Amino acid sequence: MSSEPIMVPGPDHPITIEPNPKRVIVTVAGQVIADSTDALTLKESKYPPVQYIPRKDVAMALLQPTDHHTYCPYKGAASYFSIPGGGDRSANAVWSYEDPYPAVAAIGQHLAFYPDRVDGIREEPAGG
Repeated sequence: MSSEPIMVPGPDHPITIEPNPKRVIVTVAGQVIADSTDALTLKESKYPPVQYIPRKDVAMALLQPTDHHTYCPYKGAASYFSIPGGGDRSANAVWSYEDPYPAVAAIGQHLAFYPDRVDGIREEPAGG
């Protein structure tokens, strides 16, 4: 059992998760790493919004699991992946909460990308 603190989002630290109506495309070194019309937008407190993309829409074969882990008291333990095709810049570029806390359970089986470790995270109309 983990001794890490578990905190629940609230007025002092709000977290919202909503379906993104747009198509989200992530590219690295000229390759599409993710392409989804089922992304979730997580907005946490004063941080920039983050796109969480379902694993089914990510080219998992282009990712490499790493030993890096972090902990968020609101979301849980995060596992990381590197994108070898992106070189050193793309080390630990992707994270996932494998077993997120109940308040953010919707992001389970989803991946998020650091914008500065990929070439782009583009949003465009879902039909186009």
